Amino acid sequence: MRNLLLRPGAEELTYEIRGIVKKARMIASFGHEITWENIGDPIHKNNKVPEWMKAIVSDLVSQDKSYGYADSKGVLETRKFLAELNNSKAGAQITEEDVLFFNGLGDAIAKLYQFLIPTARIIGPSPAYSTHSSAEAAHANTAPITYKLDPDNQWLPDMEDLYNKVKYNPSVVGILIINPDNPTGMVYPREVLEGFVRIAESFKLLLIADEIYQNITYNGVSAVSLAEVIGELPAISLKGISKEFPWPGSRCGWMEFYNRNASKEFSKLVQTLENAKMIEVCSTILPQLSIPRIMSHPKYASYRKVENEKIGRRSKIMEELLGGIPGVKFNPTKGAFYNTIVFDPDFLKPDQILPITDPNVKELLDEWLEQEPDMPLDKRFVYYLLAAYHICVVPISSFCSDLRGFRVTLLEEDEQVFRNTFQDLAKAIKTYLKSA
Repeated sequence: MRNLLLRPGAEELTYEIRGIVKKARMIASFGHEITWENIGDPIHKNNKVPEWMKAIVSDLVSQDKSYGYADSKGVLETRKFLAELNNSKAGAQITEEDVLFFNGLGDAIAKLYQFLIPTARIIGPSPAYSTHSSAEAAHANTAPITYKLDPDNQWLPDMEDLYNKVKYNPSVVGILIINPDNPTGMVYPREVLEGFVRIAESFKLLLIADEIYQNITYNGVSAVSLAEVIGELPAISLKGISKEFPWPGSRCGWMEFYNRNASKEFSKLVQTLENAKMIEVCSTILPQLSIPRIMSHPKYASYRKVENEKIGRRSKIMEELLGGIPGVKFNPTKGAFYNTIVFDPDFLKPDQILPITDPNVKELLDEWLEQEPDMPLDKRFVYYLLAAYHICVVPISSFCSDLRGFRVTLLEEDEQVFRNTFQDLAKAIKTYLKSA
């Protein structure tokens, strides 16, 4: 080409959660069945959408209004419903004008970072969720800025690390919170959220909370929303239905703006996001129309309660099988449906292996290792696990972290299949760590 096409920072857009799928499908081509633990798709893991929920969507499909445009911000009735739902909790109050719909949270996240000036940085947690960290790094033309989540303290944030990074980096204009957290499954206690608010107040920062898993908690834990603690600070909450209904294929998410007039700069950002949606006309209407009808259905609360209890049971099975393995740090997951297992660095070596019986797969693995000689050691384990046990997980080094480990899901509905998978995973970890 006569000129460069890519802007600086574009190469920061990576998504190993799906990238590992290419490797897994190569192994599948040799006749091996893959156990997919790489992505949070409940439908793929045999979660059954209840018939009453399908009936609501079917009825909407039969209505002509489901095929038209909505207001640019989203369906008015749905925005009113969500504002009232938020206002039923103590904390920041919003109206329907403070709700803005997107085609999934990925779309919302991309738009949010797109309109920030490149020198304005949003500091987020590490391990990071790739959609956030990649988009933030791409907009800034450099690596993301992160604060540490501590595996030795239930994955709670290192608030001193956060404070110092904010204090000594004046380009930071906002703090990202993911609550419940992906990839760790940690749920922030109220006092920790209040600590974020104090730091934001001290440095006049914007708070952004990805709360898509807020109603997916279990084993006696519940999530505190940002709206409950935000006070008068400017803030954005990111929400959606893809995990909760679950309807990941709906690509339906929204932003809630708190205290939009608390800051002139924040008010301008909100207006810009709204203007950008007007240029697109609107987001997909059908899933928006379904939200009030599904969330207000008399069976919805009990449906979500049962689903959460099932995830909670699986979290205990996982803890039983992985919690006592020497050489790994395991924290029980409390929310969302992920767990991050971290290797003790003293146990992870560059010459560890798992036995691979299929010579075609062994040749393929050797090729991958040769192509990337400086591969992080957790990624090396992930490739061996995929080659030897055909279990597809995601290395934590790909979540913008210096830690070495991997993320799994708690989504498999068949508890015996779930148990078998994690028995194999436990065996693989023990064999691998002893092989050096």
